[in-house]
Amino acid sequence: MMRRHLPAVLLLALAACSQAPAPAPAAPASRSAATTSASATPAIAANLDRFAPEIAAFDSADEARPPAPGGIVFVGSSTIRLWTSLADDFAGLPVINRGFGGSTFPEALHYLQRTVVRYHPRTVVVYEGDNDLASGRTPQQVAGDYRAFVRAVRDSLPSARIVFLAIKPSPSRWKLESQRQEANRLVRAIVAADPNQTFVDVGTPMLDPSSGRPRPALYRADSLHMTPAGYAIWRTTVAPVLK
Repeated sequence: MMRRHLPAVLLLALAACSQAPAPAPAAPASRSAATTSASATPAIAANLDRFAPEIAAFDSADEARPPAPGGIVFVGSSTIRLWTSLADDFAGLPVINRGFGGSTFPEALHYLQRTVVRYHPRTVVVYEGDNDLASGRTPQQVAGDYRAFVRAVRDSLPSARIVFLAIKPSPSRWKLESQRQEANRLVRAIVAADPNQTFVDVGTPMLDPSSGRPRPALYRADSLHMTPAGYAIWRTTVAPVLK
């Protein structure tokens, strides 16, 4: 009986409250976003475009004389860039040198479309990880970066063969030798699980068997980059896997 005497406005308010749906619980944070945040690692280069002029030079060269598809692209850091005898060393093979700057895996991935994918190669030969370790990346991060590189290549070139050239030993970076060996071990394990990947140990032949240290004659004055004698070893070691 008391309900009859309540003001009409109050009765309407009570009715509205009784029919309103309960507030929905807050949606949980995205698992993928949380995972990405937890696993994210800082980029090596604050500016991934620091070698943009070199990439632009590749663009110009390709416009003037486009390479035929189905070739063998060598991509990587200055060790590849300075391999000026590459075409002669692999005469008869359609090799393309796209080494640039003192690049790292994040930069190789950043420019993948313009240094690798657009040539539609049958084989991708990559040399990275050297500068990555010197910049403070861990062997585990280098291996993770290599996985990311492989995934990106597979997305655009599912049938391309990927050849990883082992991170070489260098006198100027000898303090990183244990990290170099571990990074190579981790990458070798990744490669072993895929028949369309190949790991080439270009580093061991560069060591003196008696001392276990890099052979000085294979390096320039900076004790980092290679002399023609060093590249001669690489040519002999790499050639069998390109045929």
